[in-house]
Amino acid sequence: MNTNIDDLVDALPRIGEGILVTLELTAGGGLLAFVLAVTLGTVVRVRFLPVRFVARVLIEFFRGTSLVVQLFWLFYVLPLLGYQLDPLFCGILALGLNYGAYGAEVVRGALNSVPDGQIEAAVALNFTAGQRLRRVVFPQAWAMMVPSLGNLLIHLLKGTAFASFIMLQDLTSSIVDLQKTTGDTLFSFGIGLLIYLVLAYVVTVIINLVEARAKHKLGRGPSLREVLSFRPTTDATVGGGL
Repeated sequence: MNTNIDDLVDALPRIGEGILVTLELTAGGGLLAFVLAVTLGTVVRVRFLPVRFVARVLIEFFRGTSLVVQLFWLFYVLPLLGYQLDPLFCGILALGLNYGAYGAEVVRGALNSVPDGQIEAAVALNFTAGQRLRRVVFPQAWAMMVPSLGNLLIHLLKGTAFASFIMLQDLTSSIVDLQKTTGDTLFSFGIGLLIYLVLAYVVTVIINLVEARAKHKLGRGPSLREVLSFRPTTDATVGGGL
């Protein structure tokens, strides 16, 4: 056991570098996925059929094909066509496209869940289509879509493990190297499980805070200050702001 600990200490710099790559993939892929999800999830609802058709094709293609196959195409096939992508950029692109397609359905469903009465009221107030979306529909849909988008972000975090297929030294690759050094599979991959668990928990906490903020802006929950102070919420405090 002492030998394993010594090997772990020696491997910490490599593991730290692997965690950094995993976080870069998660942040970059998550940002791209969010932009695509909002864009495609909104566009797929427009009445103009050609635009809606293109959005639907993109969603179904990237949602219906394997993330691993997409990674292989971007990293190994595109060079055959004359395009060589940086491994990190390739990983971010594949993760963003794949999870952005799933997120688009979350966004579409949340936007469709906003009661028609809210939209009719905005029309009665002479809001333009853009104003209705920005000021009435999206704020309400945002509170509904945050939990599902948060789950997708956690899936994306775990999906970064496939980056080792395109020669990126991410967290999973570092753990595999540790296993080769120690020869102890249980110890090495147990460390990997704990690190991924901690990272996923941090993401969960952040998502919960974002959700609390979104609901509070709609008057449906406590403020972030109340959430972070762990004080019980009363009727008197609901509606208060930061």
